[in-house]
Amino acid sequence: MADTTDNGNIPDLGELREKIDRIDRQIVDLLNQRADVSLGVGRYKAAHGEAIYKPFREQEVLNKIADSSPGPLPDKHLRTIYREIMSSSRHLQRPERVVYLGPEGTFSYFAAIEHMGSAAALTPKNNFEEIFRAVAEEGAELGVIPLENSIEGTVGQVVDLFMKYKVYIQAEVFSRISHCLISNAEKAEDVEVVYSHPQPLGQCRDWLRTHLRDVPTIPMESTAEAAKVVAGKKAAAVIGHIKLADLHGMNVLAQSIEDIPDNWTRFLIIGASPSKEGRRDKTTLLFTLPDKPGALARVLTTIAHQSINMTKLESRPFRGEKWKYVFFTDLECDLGKAKYEEVLEDIRQQCHTLRVLGTYPTQEERP
Repeated sequence: MADTTDNGNIPDLGELREKIDRIDRQIVDLLNQRADVSLGVGRYKAAHGEAIYKPFREQEVLNKIADSSPGPLPDKHLRTIYREIMSSSRHLQRPERVVYLGPEGTFSYFAAIEHMGSAAALTPKNNFEEIFRAVAEEGAELGVIPLENSIEGTVGQVVDLFMKYKVYIQAEVFSRISHCLISNAEKAEDVEVVYSHPQPLGQCRDWLRTHLRDVPTIPMESTAEAAKVVAGKKAAAVIGHIKLADLHGMNVLAQSIEDIPDNWTRFLIIGASPSKEGRRDKTTLLFTLPDKPGALARVLTTIAHQSINMTKLESRPFRGEKWKYVFFTDLECDLGKAKYEEVLEDIRQQCHTLRVLGTYPTQEERP
């Protein structure tokens, strides 16, 4: 029986379910065939000393899948499905430990899930230094760290830790930060206290003033810790990621309550060795300069003469030496290419110290 007809006949539910069951069996068979091929890819990578995690290749696959789909599945749904398929493939090839700023339920946790998939062996850490140490010294394959937020700016401690630990940037991930009011209560009017990290509380100040004017707010160490507290209370609420509701079985009372809606965080994926991706279109440098007039200007001029676009330049105090600074910069190019060899050497000669933190693929912004 056809699913729809001009005279409005209703399709037979039993037949539709049988059809879905047949398709599901085909999907499972094809997924297992794909997994077998993926295991072969894993053996090739092992034999040639290649990394399991290949962000550009994964992005390429996602784009091809989205471009080849005639619908009705939306692009976003297809990408989510295939992100999980590739996450499973990576795990089959070789389980990789991915460390992030915990506990489970932080924005870093959800960024890691969004990018690495739920099959990744995610391990929470208590602070940024533990993440860097785990990657540099304790055998963790990858770490997920927030570098900068479009509203709050750069996380200075992360730049400081790049000075201390020998790690490399493998990829970047942009994650939209949207806050929700989550509670065991049925409606916002029943909320008597709001818990969250100070940053989300500040970013939702106007909404709280308008909708929960007389409700007290309590700052917590993280949104994840706040959610754990709220999960055990009836009239409390947490401001945080929408998926905290699923994680703790609570209700979403209001969505997108942030005062500035276009709020993004740039996360970096770090590893113990440089990226060997086929396409690397961004380079991040960390350098110090001799105490001479015009030292920074000379570095910037060298970069400008090559028509290289600099998208970020920040300075941080150099620990242990007062009034000295370290510079952190992003360049839109692959300084690892042969054509930039002389440029990199020129920059090195002009600096007191220079570290290439990574040449890596940028995250494509696609609707």
